[in-house]
Amino acid sequence: MPRTPPFVAATAALLLLGCGSWGRVGSQPSVQQGETLTQILDLSAVYKRLGRLTSGAPMPFVAEVAFYGGAGDSTLAVVALSLESRNLAFQKEGDAFVARYRVDLTLTPTGGGPAVTRRQEQTARVGSFAETQRGDESILYQDGLTVAPGEYRLTLQVTDRGAGKTGQAEATYRAPRFGPGSFSAPRLSYRAEGRTSRGAPLRVILNPRGTLAYGGDTAAAYVEAYGLTGPTAIPVILRDMRDSVILDDSLRFRGGREVESVALRFAPDSAPLGELRIIVGSGATADSTRAVVSFSQGWVVTNFEDMVGLLRYFRPSPALDSLRKAAPEDRAKVWKQFYRSTDPNSATPTNEALEQYFARLARANQRFRDEGVQGWRTDRGEVLVRLGEPDEIFDASPASEGRLIRWGFTNYQLVLYFVDETGFGRFRLSPASRAELERVIARLSRQAD
Repeated sequence: MPRTPPFVAATAALLLLGCGSWGRVGSQPSVQQGETLTQILDLSAVYKRLGRLTSGAPMPFVAEVAFYGGAGDSTLAVVALSLESRNLAFQKEGDAFVARYRVDLTLTPTGGGPAVTRRQEQTARVGSFAETQRGDESILYQDGLTVAPGEYRLTLQVTDRGAGKTGQAEATYRAPRFGPGSFSAPRLSYRAEGRTSRGAPLRVILNPRGTLAYGGDTAAAYVEAYGLTGPTAIPVILRDMRDSVILDDSLRFRGGREVESVALRFAPDSAPLGELRIIVGSGATADSTRAVVSFSQGWVVTNFEDMVGLLRYFRPSPALDSLRKAAPEDRAKVWKQFYRSTDPNSATPTNEALEQYFARLARANQRFRDEGVQGWRTDRGEVLVRLGEPDEIFDASPASEGRLIRWGFTNYQLVLYFVDETGFGRFRLSPASRAELERVIARLSRQAD
């Protein structure tokens, strides 16, 4: 069963037409030719490819839009929004850290007519500073608007009230008419409770990113059917990124109800790593959704060799050695063992050590882009990934003192020097600094064992 989010706002419950924010934290297809690490870590590009609504800096978010039958002949337009805590400005309030943000939804009929709007002020509250820095899907917001069937232009805007940052995304959607014998498109969900009438609240918590952790909990795709007169079997097919069929089955409904729902459940590691397409129905009535099976929901990497390569600066351990040596048929098992053994807090649904590592890696890749190689592969990128942000930086590179950068780390009693000996902006650790870095890394590894 899907894990319960780590912190849940009391107002959210499962009532979709209320709203609220709450937290949560086979074959191996190769990376497409020409794909770079920047693309692998560019989550916005990944989610756009999956058909999600995305916004980049300064206020990144990912959103999913789903439609279900509403009261009478209306349609429910459901917008599920995924945010990362680290992109909000948290402030200390008593024993907690609090961030406030605003969500504005506008559905404008493309054929003319009045727009449907919703504005909600939201509060995210966490218990520790570490949670404010999470880079996974740590905050979810979900809301629903009742509209007439038709085509709409959706505008979604998210504003961080603390920092004044705003992200916005737009797309055109068709709200279908759910007549007798129709069914909704499959949508990945964290939790779902069926309903028996179109006027009843929709009790579904959607997975807006559609990312599934390889070796993680059971995944579920939620489907509703409307006005079936009797027992009905609706085809369902799962296809991988090579278009190979990995599941061919049927969703079975008893019929005789205004609304009936089922959830297709499957284990993410029963599918190959990479993109996954879930298709319900056949012919003109078929509808589908896309997901991605990755090593983590927080960082979308779908190739085993790439993952091992990305972990080159992760803390050395026997588990990491086993990962590097794993035979193809043992990779799923060895990955699970590695994930568990490196998780500093098994009570949470994420591996905080790996989340921190990949957050640093993405930061280094973004920050040090001017040395002709990927940022995390520069010497400064390596140090940032292995030790985190320096406490002190002295940069003499543009001045007459020489092309030198000094980083100081108070906790490690460490000072490192990066020198540009060629004059082309390629800063390398001095030999003495390289030796000091390795000494600190060795000490940290001993302390962790």
